[in-house]
Amino acid sequence: MTVSIPAQERPRVLVVDDEPYIRDMLSDFLLLEGYEVQTAEDGQAALEEVLREPYDLVLSDLKMPRLGGIELLEAMARHVPNTVAVIMTGFGTVETAIDAMKRGAYDYVLKPFRTEEVLRVVRRGLEKRRLQNENLRLREAVSLYAVSEAIAASLSLEDVLATLGDVAQHEIGGDVVSVWLEDGTGGFYERVRRTAPNHDLAAHFGAFESEAFVEHFKTAPFVLAHGTNAAHFCRELAPLESLVSVPLYMKTRLLGWVAAASVARTKRFDEGQRKMLAIVASRSAAALENARLYEDLRATFKQTISGLAKAIDKMDRYTSGHSERVATYADYLGRRLGLAQDTLEVVRQSALMHDIGKIGCAMNLNKPGKLTTDEYEVFKRHPGYGRDILEPITFLHPLVPGVHLHHERWDGRGYPLGLKGNDVPIVARIISVADTYDAMTSDRAYRRALPHEVAIGEIERCSGTQFDPNVALDFTEGIDGFREDRMSRGEGVPE
Repeated sequence: MTVSIPAQERPRVLVVDDEPYIRDMLSDFLLLEGYEVQTAEDGQAALEEVLREPYDLVLSDLKMPRLGGIELLEAMARHVPNTVAVIMTGFGTVETAIDAMKRGAYDYVLKPFRTEEVLRVVRRGLEKRRLQNENLRLREAVSLYAVSEAIAASLSLEDVLATLGDVAQHEIGGDVVSVWLEDGTGGFYERVRRTAPNHDLAAHFGAFESEAFVEHFKTAPFVLAHGTNAAHFCRELAPLESLVSVPLYMKTRLLGWVAAASVARTKRFDEGQRKMLAIVASRSAAALENARLYEDLRATFKQTISGLAKAIDKMDRYTSGHSERVATYADYLGRRLGLAQDTLEVVRQSALMHDIGKIGCAMNLNKPGKLTTDEYEVFKRHPGYGRDILEPITFLHPLVPGVHLHHERWDGRGYPLGLKGNDVPIVARIISVADTYDAMTSDRAYRRALPHEVAIGEIERCSGTQFDPNVALDFTEGIDGFREDRMSRGEGVPE
C-alpha cells in the first residue's frame, strides 16, 4: 500500500550498499512507502552525503570498500548524532552487527532480508526519531517557559538582549546571530552580534549589514528560508544555508528584529524553531520597552538626586561641591569593601543626599567660629530632617538609612539614635568616613583646609571610636592610590 505523505514531511532515508541491485531494490520499496530516498555506494560517499544534506535514517551495509559500516557509524556519531542508523549484515557477522549497536546503531537487518522486515525496522527507527524530536520539543518548551519568565522579570536592557542572543544561538542553534534595534530616528542598528564558538564566521555578517537586508526586515521581518531561497532577500545571503528572523514588536511599533542563520547544510531551521524564537521575541520586545522606561526613570532619579545635592551645596559657598566629593569618596570606599553594584549605587546616591536635612536648619551652619550649644543642637537635627524629606518619596526610600544615620559612631556616642557597631548600616558607616575626610580637607568659614596627611592621621586616630575600624582602614590604605590614579587620568583630586 502506498502512503501519501506531503513532500515537506517525508522522512529522509539514505540507503548505503556497495551492491547496486540491493540499493535499487531497497530504494524502490522505501519510495513506495512514501519516504524520500537517496543512495550511496559506500561509507565514504554516505558520509559526504549526510554532511551535505540532513537525513532522518541511514540504512547501511556493514562490509563496504573505502569506509565500512562501523567507521561510518563512528563518523555519524561525531557529525550527525541525531540521525538514526540501521546496519545490514550477513549471518556470519551477527556479532559484528551487535557490536555496531553498542557503537550507536539503532538495530540491524540480516541478509538475505525480507522487505517486510526491513520496512518494520525502518518504521521503528523513524518512530524513535519522532519520539526524540517530541522529547526535544518538550525540553524546548520547558526551556522556553523558563526563558520567558526570566525575560519578563528583567528590567535590564543588557540582560534581556543577552538572553535573546542565548536563545537564538543555543536553543535555535544559530551559527550566526544578529539582533537589531531602532535608533530613535527611524533607522536601525545592530545591537548584538554572535558567532558559534571555534568558527570564523565574520564573513557571513556581510549579509546582515547590507542595505537590502535592513530594508527588507523593516517591512517584512518574518522569515524562514533555506539554501538559495535565502538569496531572495539580498545577494549577500547566498552563503547562508538556513535563515530565520522574527520581529520585535511593541504593539504596532517595530523595535527591531532578531535573526539566526546556519552555514551547514545539515542544519536547517524549521517552523517550530521559528515559532519558538517568535514567542521569545514577543516577550523580549515587551521587556525591552520596560527596560527602556526603567532606564528613563533611573535617569530622572539621578537628575533629581543631582539637583537636590546642588541645592544643598548652594546654601553656603564653603560647602559648594561637598556632596559630590563625599559621593566620590564613598563610591571609592564601597568598591574597596567589595560591595555589589546595586549597593554601590545606593552608597553614591545616599552620599549625594546626606546633608539634605540642612535645608530644614534655618541658620548659617558655616559661620566663622564655633557653634553655640543651641546652634549645635539645631545642627544635630539635620539627619532627622533628611529622613523626613525623603520618606514621603517612595523611590528615595533606599537612601534614608545613609542620610539619617551618617552621624552615628562606632562606639555608640553618635546621633540621632546612638546606634553602636554593626547596628549602624554599612552605607552610613562609609558616608561617615567620606564626609569627615572631605570636611577636614576643604576650606570652611571657621578654618582653612587641613593637609591630606593630617586628615588621614585623624581618621586613623578615631578608628574604633568614631569610625568602623575596617572601613577606616580600607579608606586610609587605599586613598593615596586612589588620588594618584585620578591624577594620572587627568581628573585631579575631587573638587
